[in-house]
Amino acid sequence: MIEVVNRQRKVTIDCERWRAFAAKALKVVPAGGVGVTVAFVSDRAMRELNRRWRGKRGTTDVLSFPAEQDEFEKVEGETLGDVVISVEQAARQAKEHGLEFDEEVAQLILHGILHLCGYDHETDDGEMNRLELTLRRRLGI
Repeated sequence: MIEVVNRQRKVTIDCERWRAFAAKALKVVPAGGVGVTVAFVSDRAMRELNRRWRGKRGTTDVLSFPAEQDEFEKVEGETLGDVVISVEQAARQAKEHGLEFDEEVAQLILHGILHLCGYDHETDDGEMNRLELTLRRRLGI
């Protein structure tokens, strides 16, 4: 199951479009076709999540929270977990990188899903970055 939730009011989000994109992304990542939840939040909410779960100050663009499902939860459908995106940070980064907002969001969704698959660009000697670039091309982003 793929779920997209919008928990902010600063940017209009087309939840169905991002649900379809997440479904497409799950088909190309080494995830076994399971589900994911994508949540769009404000900088304020992201700052709190970043402080609470990573012990870091300030906002960030994307956070991934892997699911630890019990067997009874898997009956509803297996999920990799949650990808949380700050729309305000995504908009700033899109502008900085000369991208459209939608391109930046697509990249962040893919990046978050790769983290849910166990990839970690901070420790893997470039493996995640190489895979992400390959998958961006396959997804047309």
